[in-house]
Amino acid sequence: MPESAAARKRMPIWAVITVLCLAGTTVSLQQTMVVPLLPAFQQLLGVTADDASWLVTATLLTSAVATPIVARLADMFGKRRMMLVCIVLMTAGSIVAALGGNFATIVAGRSLQGFSSALIPVGISIMRDELPREKVSSAIALMSATLGIGGALGLPLGGILYQQAGWESVFWLSAAVGVAILVAVFAVVSESDVMTRGRFDFLGAVMLSVILTALLLAISKGGSWGWGSEPTILLFVVTAVGLALWIPYSLKVSQPLVDLRTSARRPVLLTNIGSIMVGFALFANMLLSTQQLQLPAASGYGFGLDPVVAGLAMIPSGLAMVVFSPVSGALINRYGGRATLIAGSAIMAAAYIGRVFFSDSISAVIIGSTIVSIGSAVAYAAMPSLIMANVPITETASANGLNALLRAIGTSSSSAAVAAILAGVTVTVGGTVYPSMAAFQDVFWLAALASLASCAVVWFVPRAVAEPVRAGAPAETAAAVTQAGESAETVVGGTTQRPDGQPIAHAVVTVMKTSGEPVDWSRANNDGEFSLALPGPGEYLVVANADGWAPTSKVVRFTGTERGERIRLTQRLTITGWVLRGGAALPGALVALSAHSGEYIASTRTDDAGRYELRLPPAGRYVMTVVEPDTQRTQSRTLVLRAESEVASFDLVGAARETLL
Repeated sequence: MPESAAARKRMPIWAVITVLCLAGTTVSLQQTMVVPLLPAFQQLLGVTADDASWLVTATLLTSAVATPIVARLADMFGKRRMMLVCIVLMTAGSIVAALGGNFATIVAGRSLQGFSSALIPVGISIMRDELPREKVSSAIALMSATLGIGGALGLPLGGILYQQAGWESVFWLSAAVGVAILVAVFAVVSESDVMTRGRFDFLGAVMLSVILTALLLAISKGGSWGWGSEPTILLFVVTAVGLALWIPYSLKVSQPLVDLRTSARRPVLLTNIGSIMVGFALFANMLLSTQQLQLPAASGYGFGLDPVVAGLAMIPSGLAMVVFSPVSGALINRYGGRATLIAGSAIMAAAYIGRVFFSDSISAVIIGSTIVSIGSAVAYAAMPSLIMANVPITETASANGLNALLRAIGTSSSSAAVAAILAGVTVTVGGTVYPSMAAFQDVFWLAALASLASCAVVWFVPRAVAEPVRAGAPAETAAAVTQAGESAETVVGGTTQRPDGQPIAHAVVTVMKTSGEPVDWSRANNDGEFSLALPGPGEYLVVANADGWAPTSKVVRFTGTERGERIRLTQRLTITGWVLRGGAALPGALVALSAHSGEYIASTRTDDAGRYELRLPPAGRYVMTVVEPDTQRTQSRTLVLRAESEVASFDLVGAARETLL
């Protein structure tokens, strides 16, 4: 028995879930504990408020760059291994910040702490690989909820530590927690057997890092630098140019850092768009609630709480996310990720609309914030389930990493929007300028609209049509959990080929049990190589298809020792036919195909038997035209093509010569 499989039998499931969730809590603690210290750092280090904000910005930038890279490496070289690497870097950053004593060193330490952000998407992927299927949804919901409890505890904890033991204690606590989590992950979490080797996309990683750095730097600093300032505009230009280069490169390279073809699948794309909206709404809740509680009563709507007390008042909202995580898991199991994400977004929208009209007391602020957090818990739990149900098992970490990145872009945009609105809609009381209550209400409406936009987008995620794998399990999550925890999964590879042995790029290979239950699917790279995660040796139904080729299928017996399965697509999809004149073959006739909208598609000439053949284009309406070689007489016909070969023949007897007017 492999060592990892034995480790799974020894370690209780609750221990694995606990350790992974504690790792997730550490992420949000790292991000929020330093926030109450920003004003103090201005005095302690002699820097401006804009400089002090780099202690947050540095972590944001590193996390954005590290998350997709670490997630991809986790799929390739091991999820547990990459978790350990991230925890080591996070701990090292905490120690560097605690010992540094100057601004540059603390910023460097905070940058290293940003690697911790990858722990959540990688940890969720480990849950899919290692836990029994009935535990996956609730475990993912709980880990998603750790963002809330860590964020709620981080604000008051950072303030208390600073008051009692100095600012260094915040980083020493982070270092101690990092060491404890490192030991726990090493001892409790076993390495997943789901790994797919390959070539890491170094150039794509560099390009994406530049794009993300430019975009998030522009969003986070645009308010202080000025949205129309040269640095901000330049950063947005770099982002646009970078995307214009990176997207075609990623579509061309054999093993890209981010599989854009999979990411463009309708369920994945719409879920990621909805995630940006939910991330925007979630972060607005934290920013607005703490500010309103801390604003002086002289503003007319503030409550004058100090930062520590205001942070403590946010604990109920964080606890609500944890309390409702089992509910989120149950909703996913019963109704699926799509309905659960819509429900969570709707709760957030309703809560924000309520906050527009009810924010006149501390209790109203806490209740409103808590209801938003409940909706966030439900929505955040559903996102990974939807993502993993629609991507190959061998790409779950990468897909979750991209989803986490897009949520981070949503939260960064929220921070910028909140800062701009609160600074732009103000009221002056006793010579002091405060954000007006109307500014808070504007942001409430904006967050409600973002939540409703998430509902609208996710509504168009296709409903699952397959039968559930088990009673009570939604079909859309079946593929994501079919093999989870059943046994040690085995990753097998293969190639898709033409009859002459040349590879077929981007072919889609689907594998099912012979009983019809889904197992996994994969998209071949430019070299025709694909990887599939199987629950163990046995017979499986393998189906392959590619654009321009007739699908093929066969039952394959995998023993666990094969080097690679070769799947050959032998029948190319074509448009064929004959061009005749009076029933006789017409050689040399031009056959041209154009799109119904006018674009040229292809052309050829008939052979000595009057026969022609063209590759089948994508399904749609087309116009086929034939031209007689000697008389130049023409004939055109509209074709409605489907994903199957077509026969279209012409007889030019009586065809009139077309005249262009």
